[in-house]
Amino acid sequence: MGVKDSLTQKLRDAFTPESLEVIDESNLHEGHAGHSGRSESHFRVNIVSGAFAGKSRIDRHRMVNDLLAAELAGGVHALALKAKAPGEA
Repeated sequence: MGVKDSLTQKLRDAFTPESLEVIDESNLHEGHAGHSGRSESHFRVNIVSGAFAGKSRIDRHRMVNDLLAAELAGGVHALALKAKAPGEA
């Protein structure tokens, strides 16, 4: 299973999102500092989940970062995140 698929599955299992988009943007960072030359190192995540209702933006980001801690400590160099509750999207 690739990194994108792993991220997608973890996010689905943890947050049961109404919508989820995981985009591999690694190709946009070729030649930049932090880009190792490997694919699947830079991601953009757009997620809408009831799990984020009543939570601040910082708390939402912490929830996702805690879930994906192993990936962020390993091969994932960057994660751009938009986490919304239903009705906010």
